[in-house]
Amino acid sequence: MPYVSKATGVPFAKIAARVMAGESLRSLGLVHEPRVDGYFVKAPVFPFNRFPREDTVLGPEMKSTGEVMGSSPVFGEAYAKALLGAGTKLPLEGTAFISVNDNDKRQHVVQIARDLAGLGFKLIATAGTAEFLLRHSVDVSVVPKVHEGPRPHVVDRMINREVTLVINTPLGKSAFVDDAYIRRNALMLGIPCITTLSAATACVEGMRELRAGTNTIAALQDQHVLSSRS
Repeated sequence: MPYVSKATGVPFAKIAARVMAGESLRSLGLVHEPRVDGYFVKAPVFPFNRFPREDTVLGPEMKSTGEVMGSSPVFGEAYAKALLGAGTKLPLEGTAFISVNDNDKRQHVVQIARDLAGLGFKLIATAGTAEFLLRHSVDVSVVPKVHEGPRPHVVDRMINREVTLVINTPLGKSAFVDDAYIRRNALMLGIPCITTLSAATACVEGMRELRAGTNTIAALQDQHVLSSRS
């Protein structure tokens, strides 16, 4: 209710109370679905930083400790603002580490990798993911997981601040122990860690807008005043 009210500029809780008191929606001026101008992205906040030794993959038993919202005329900036409000600042350069499960090794991850490379990111990946990306003509270097042998492995690279973004998609309880170790270290080191390809796609859009210099700042009240005039 609060989120939809802020996105539309309509105080739904107040209207609902007045309707329960006997007034009609027509008398309150609400006879059509409210128009939403621009994009409003809600991001939940989870207390992962209070449990640094736990995996950062969400489960059905978890509840957020709050929510934030980012708004913008364009989706990418709205998404980036929402992440920033939740404590995650998207990088604009550096090295992106990619490790995805077999179900995600399809054309979608290829496009994400190509988009990151187009933004100037250097790409590194675990052996299986790297092999898949190389077959699709994506320039990527192989980095070993912790258990795979020669150092520096991926966590060494993270500790040395050589990684600025982690894309790691687990597959339920069958995810390897190394994957959880990678995600836990990303949390402790403050490296953005993305665990779904849909979120990775949105992050790419956010970074693209930030790199392009998109920077809209306005109070929520001002946004709705401008919308009502247009």
